Amino acid sequence: MVNHHKIKQDICEIGRRLYNKGFAAANDGNITVRVGENEVLCTPTMHSKGFLKPDDISLVDMTGKQLSGRKKRSSEALLHLEIYKQRPDVKSVVHCHPPHATAFAIAREPIPQCVLPEVEVFLGDVPITTYETPGGQAFADTVLPFVSKTNIIILANHGTVSYGTDVEQAYWWTEILDAYCRMLMLAKSLGKVNYFDEKKERELLDLKQKWGWADPRNTEEYKNCDVCANDIFRDSWKQSGVERRAFDAPPAMGPAVAAAVKKEVAAAPAGGDQEALIKMITERVMEALATQK
Repeated sequence: MVNHHKIKQDICEIGRRLYNKGFAAANDGNITVRVGENEVLCTPTMHSKGFLKPDDISLVDMTGKQLSGRKKRSSEALLHLEIYKQRPDVKSVVHCHPPHATAFAIAREPIPQCVLPEVEVFLGDVPITTYETPGGQAFADTVLPFVSKTNIIILANHGTVSYGTDVEQAYWWTEILDAYCRMLMLAKSLGKVNYFDEKKERELLDLKQKWGWADPRNTEEYKNCDVCANDIFRDSWKQSGVERRAFDAPPAMGPAVAAAVKKEVAAAPAGGDQEALIKMITERVMEALATQK
């Protein structure tokens, strides 16, 4: 039997964490937990997440219809329900406005990869949606291109939505992302962000797979991708208005880059400074790849 009261208590605890971390000002944010095939517990609209009581939590069905509860369910429940429909493994969804991650949402700045081990293992490539007015099905549909390949999504000019096997795990991804975005801003203010090389990134991806965490870069579809270049979601950038402005792209990495360099070296004339030649060819290959992004 599912203990609804215990899950409501857990929702209230996560609500307090969101509020105390500054991720949900005033009545911002919403939390849901799926408790049955057609039943979802949902936080109420127009209530601070820092002061919820179990009795405040409503029950809705998978269409958004409220089944019980003395307070009206969140106006953004459709976003949560769409994630549940696309990901049967997901049991909880957390939406809020963590300030550092939301700054990237407002700037439409992609989240740099290959910088922090924990982010590579737990998050991977983090997409940014197109902007849509919150609340309706059109807003919920903005996550559809991304939801199957990640556990956290940045909502353009809005905030974040993260999801997992329970409400605490769903919250974790948001806390990791916001801490990372803050570190990136601090590092940028010091003048430079350093990236892993490909060998060290591959070691992290191997560990991720060993520990049972999914990453598209460990699948056949992306085996030849540039592992640090946001290749999983970069095709969506143009439509969403996402562009690198604040942070430089990491050095190009991956089988395609190595093959291109090898081809250029083989075609180069014999003699001369080989180290300078390889450096020049690598730069030319990276420039060519950049024009294709």
